[in-house]
Amino acid sequence: MMCMSKKLRFGMVCLCMLLSCCLRYSDVYSQNRSSVIGTVKDSAGTPLPGVSVIVSSAKSQGTVTDMNGKFVLEVSPGAILLFKFIGYKEQSVTVADPKKELTVVLQSLETVLSDVVITAFGKKQIKESVVGSVSTIKPDALRTGGSNLTNALAGQVAGVIGFQSSGQPGLDNSNFFIRGVTTFGYRQNPLILIDNVELTTNDLARLQVQDIASFSILKDASATALYGARGANGVILVTTKEGKAGKTTLNVTLENAISQPTKTIKLADPITYMKMYNEASTTRDPLQPIVFDADKIYNTEQTLKNAPGSNGYVYPAVDWLDMLFKKSTTTQRANVNISGGGDLARYLVSASASNDNGMLKRNVANNFNNNIKYKNYQLRSNVNIKLTKTTELVLRLWGNFNDYSGPMTNDASFSSDLYSAAMHTSPVLFPAYYQPDSANRLVQHILFGNASGGADQANGVGYANPYAQMLRGYKRFSESRMSATLELHQDLDFIVPGLKAHGFFNTNRYSYFDNSMAYNPFYYSILPGGYNRASNTYRLTWLNSLPNGSFLGGPGSGNSGPATEYLVYTPGRKDANTFLQFQAQLEYAKQLGDHNVSGSLIGVRQQRLVANGINPNTQQEDLQYSLPYRNMNLAGRATYNYLSRYFLEFNFGYNGSERFSENHRYGFFPTIGASWIVSREKFWGDGLTDIVSSLKLRASYGLSGNDDIGNQRFFYLSNVNLTAGNGSTFGLNNIYNRPGVRINNYENRNVTWETAKILNTGMELTLFKNFDFIAEYWKQDRSNILMGRNIPSSMGLEAAILTNVGTVKVNGLDLTANYSKDFSRNLRVMFMSNFTYSKGEYGVYEEPKYEEPWRYRSGTMLGQQFGYVAERLFVDDKEASASPVQQFGGSGNPVRGGDIKYRDLNGDGRITVADQAPIGLPTTPQVMYGFGFSVIYKGFEIAARFQGQSRVSFFIDPRSVSPFVIPPSPQIQFQSQPLQAFADDHWSEENQNLYALYPRMGVSAQAIENNLQRSTWWMRDGSFLRLKTAEIGYVIPNQLLKRLGVRYCRVYVNGLNLFNITKFDLWDPELGGNGFSYPIQKAYNLGININL
Repeated sequence: MMCMSKKLRFGMVCLCMLLSCCLRYSDVYSQNRSSVIGTVKDSAGTPLPGVSVIVSSAKSQGTVTDMNGKFVLEVSPGAILLFKFIGYKEQSVTVADPKKELTVVLQSLETVLSDVVITAFGKKQIKESVVGSVSTIKPDALRTGGSNLTNALAGQVAGVIGFQSSGQPGLDNSNFFIRGVTTFGYRQNPLILIDNVELTTNDLARLQVQDIASFSILKDASATALYGARGANGVILVTTKEGKAGKTTLNVTLENAISQPTKTIKLADPITYMKMYNEASTTRDPLQPIVFDADKIYNTEQTLKNAPGSNGYVYPAVDWLDMLFKKSTTTQRANVNISGGGDLARYLVSASASNDNGMLKRNVANNFNNNIKYKNYQLRSNVNIKLTKTTELVLRLWGNFNDYSGPMTNDASFSSDLYSAAMHTSPVLFPAYYQPDSANRLVQHILFGNASGGADQANGVGYANPYAQMLRGYKRFSESRMSATLELHQDLDFIVPGLKAHGFFNTNRYSYFDNSMAYNPFYYSILPGGYNRASNTYRLTWLNSLPNGSFLGGPGSGNSGPATEYLVYTPGRKDANTFLQFQAQLEYAKQLGDHNVSGSLIGVRQQRLVANGINPNTQQEDLQYSLPYRNMNLAGRATYNYLSRYFLEFNFGYNGSERFSENHRYGFFPTIGASWIVSREKFWGDGLTDIVSSLKLRASYGLSGNDDIGNQRFFYLSNVNLTAGNGSTFGLNNIYNRPGVRINNYENRNVTWETAKILNTGMELTLFKNFDFIAEYWKQDRSNILMGRNIPSSMGLEAAILTNVGTVKVNGLDLTANYSKDFSRNLRVMFMSNFTYSKGEYGVYEEPKYEEPWRYRSGTMLGQQFGYVAERLFVDDKEASASPVQQFGGSGNPVRGGDIKYRDLNGDGRITVADQAPIGLPTTPQVMYGFGFSVIYKGFEIAARFQGQSRVSFFIDPRSVSPFVIPPSPQIQFQSQPLQAFADDHWSEENQNLYALYPRMGVSAQAIENNLQRSTWWMRDGSFLRLKTAEIGYVIPNQLLKRLGVRYCRVYVNGLNLFNITKFDLWDPELGGNGFSYPIQKAYNLGININL
């Protein structure tokens, strides 16, 4: 701590000395120089920041306007100044008298393309002055046909790697990382700030595009330094719109979308299912009788043909996906905002609502809707009040409310569980439900189909009926976050010119609760011999009334007891927490002729109060986890630039974390950065400027820290449970029991910050004034990653010992290339592209000592996957018996012809875990890219954006997708249905293809355990190229709108995830290894935007 204090004092002294020197220099400079002062505005009188002001006779002499549109430039009388700004007509002004202040008004050509970047703590910076790596996304580019903002980020900007793994409403957030995964530690995701308030991915996902003013991504140490330890994995910084002075405006956006799966999985038909099941039953043991005889197959065919006399209840052929899921669904969204104000106060009030519907079908026999409905409501109010000429008060209020209603399942993924159940239930064993027989004509409930037996006929355990699961009830949850922010901005020019003070306070409260309403279904089956073929009638038996106890219908049914006719209310989880943030900031800026200096000092204190202190390790309430969470941050920045040509920046973050002991509680993380605008040098003549309009070089280096390194609350405290350990039992008949002590974790007072050394270099280039190119190379060295030490069990320790031993090296490349040109007043063409590459390597990784060098992770790619090397399938039983022993699981079943043959890497004659080696690539893409275009002609616009990923692998999960194999889930009680691709290409006695898509089949996991191992046989390339978004829009001419009192109206049609190009064709590769889950959606959206 003393060491950190010395570093802090040294940083503060350097900062103060720099500012002091600049202040002293200003006195000397002002005595020897005179400058022209001016302001640049647009036609509406709004100051324009970032306007280039250049002396025409000396192109290297120039400056840019500040945030208030002001500039200071040394000139001589009669000099001609050129004013240039993107989106405005270039203008020249002759300086007649340098002592007279100029006011220059630029005329707009088209919509202004802002040259202002929002950086740390909401600071507005002119783009050319930014030293760090900051990427911005225009809010309009985030407009897609979907309602989840996180799904619009992938391929949108260089430096972001993201992918979506589900399309289910409410569970469809993308996983995204700034410059990929840079650690194998506990936290890998970026910090998310909306209006400077730390929020979650869910909050970002539901943010409305119409409310966004700016969207910045901070990527390197220089850009994130002010956030200290919170910004170690990058920062996403969003600001929302504020009111503008002038007439009150009303903006309305209405959208309606239709969505459907990007790819529909093709399953084998019921007849093929039965034939393959018979084959799987006998291919391992020819003496086994076939399960489905010719009569069953024939009559099921009749059911499929809907032939006269066929009976689908006796000979079912159920398409469970069609029974449960619709082909498409709808989403509705609306956003309304009102803004306006005057010189004293400005306001913006926004309200939005969205309704995402799932794909489940509804049965009208129920008096409730079992389909997914995910509703989001938001209210936002931003008010700016000018208390005095130098004091501004900002009040921000925001409420986000989510309501979910969906099927009652035993899985947190809700309908994904049902989608999986539909894939894993036999289409021919029983129907979804029965029509009542003569004995059940008066029953009021649904007669769900099932079959007695299952795994054990003696106890009446049955199978999962997905239809019953879907209809048996519903679950609801409601979550909300309400936030209030108060900001005070004080101009202190009357004390020290250029000095400002800012105060910030935020409190937000999150709450969650859920409950369910469900009944236990009534299950029926046809009595043995109860089918009368002559009359085509059947008699049913009520399975729940079996004499040996209640029939549960399989754990997947969710039954907890006997069948019931009425919904039963069950309360669920409740949670709440309150977040408080206090922030104070001093800011100083001074322009001294050709010199500009600025500095800021920021103090932040955060506190989170929790209602339920749940220990994530034990899932039980724990005193340590119920205590308030606190952290502190002191940050500073000093910047200097000369002639708006040379830029120098120093930042530091001094963080305090309660999670570490006193010796490691505070961390000091400094950064330094510099940039050089080469194109403003004197040697950069007019001829070169016409070709290379602008060239900027920049570099930064610094340290970053992270205290979110594990789920243990206080690393320097031990955690002991006095009643959870093994105790003793004694007394007559052992009626007395004394529980023992269990140690959950040991204290370690040496645990400290995970740290990163980050180097970033970049080049920004503009050619022919229309083509912008940005290239960045970066390198990051992570150290002190928390890991459990490899300690022999003979030490007798009850819990792992955690220490900072892990290291990782990561490097990458970000590329951006954009082209924009106005060919006329009516035609604008734009092309956009970006590319991100990120590759990490394990350095130090705690692991046992292996005899085989290929088993070590150290030196392999970050996220490297391990598995067996599959050579091919065995030719026959003889080859299998003569090969190295391959025996997995406890069944002892030998491998046979058609099973997967693995490579014996260590040559010991046995296939064991020692033969697992690095295979494939990580599951997180190492390459992400995007490209697109936009053409605007008069009122028409057509735009498209493609997104792709490469250098990524995933394993097909054989335990989930293998035909007739029970997956590793208690929700499923029957075997998986075969994919049509497996039916077309699998090893059999008739098709002894050694490289068939699927190896020899079996009807149990034990029989084919050899083929279920993670290996190259199941590894696939996860690369794809997707048309992410496309849009056609039209702005209705003003002359038609004036009659209606409408200022602006635009109608548009856009789409999301429209098509995919990939080598993998079983399901959408973005889902990963288990395609038997709720599919990713493509959407077609119709919208209208009206401004009154």
